[in-house]
Amino acid sequence: MTWGLVLDLLGTFFFAISGSLLAAQRGFDIVASLLLGSLTGLGGGVIRDLIIGVPPVAFAEPVHLIPPVVAAVLVYFLSGIVQRYSRTLLVFDAAGLAVFCTTGTVTALTAQMNPIAAVLLGVTTGVGGGLLRDVVANRDPQLFNPHDLYAVPAFLGAALIAALAWAGWLNVVTLYLAALVVFVFRVLSLRHHWHIPHAQGPWPRG
Repeated sequence: MTWGLVLDLLGTFFFAISGSLLAAQRGFDIVASLLLGSLTGLGGGVIRDLIIGVPPVAFAEPVHLIPPVVAAVLVYFLSGIVQRYSRTLLVFDAAGLAVFCTTGTVTALTAQMNPIAAVLLGVTTGVGGGLLRDVVANRDPQLFNPHDLYAVPAFLGAALIAALAWAGWLNVVTLYLAALVVFVFRVLSLRHHWHIPHAQGPWPRG
């Protein structure tokens, strides 16, 4: 059990919780909750590994399947609390985004990919699971919400990891600090409704 694996499992759990919470809010049963949580928690990493050209870690190391199961069970027995704290989904989603955009970048760098490609794969790892979750649950993807900064924190975290690696300062402590920066930035953006200025319209809807 390494620190990297611990962080990866935490990210899987956080994202799986967000997927299972969405399933509970939509009135899905526990099987659907497990499937949606698994898709959210493992989807980004699977996409990353397929692009790199290695067997997905989620299938090579079955321990990654444990967090989605735990998440689905927890949400199933705490569904009443979920209704009272609907914004919990966003907090867990922010935690998963913070973990995966950083560990995804590290994985890409370890695979000898150049920094730009590593950053892009880090972002893909961070937003991929949430994108798949929203599409499967028939919800407008959070990634494309014009009133949100979903991808910006992921780019920040991935770029920060790439810069730390280039400077030779990347270690367990700086990795966790980078993930914390992304999480805080994401939560603040949700709290204060930060968003990128839109292009001036009005634009015709087609």
